Amino acid sequence: MKDRTQQIFTDALAMPPVQKAALIEKLFVSFDLERQKKIDRLWAGEAEARIDAFESGKISARPFSAVFAELNA
Repeated sequence: MKDRTQQIFTDALAMPPVQKAALIEKLFVSFDLERQKKIDRLWAGEAEARIDAFESGKISARPFSAVFAELNA
């Protein structure tokens, strides 16, 4: 199976980007969808909460460059 998996991977790397994306989507969908739907709902809720907090002034934003400069320090 390892050789077959490697061959599939090699073939996938040779695909045009749009075909790769379609393959990734099909593989992703083959996983546990109910679990993923729950995760997606939770992340959507978190994103909405963060947007609301930002828009109401409860939290502020920082420039991307400043955040990464701090992380790389």
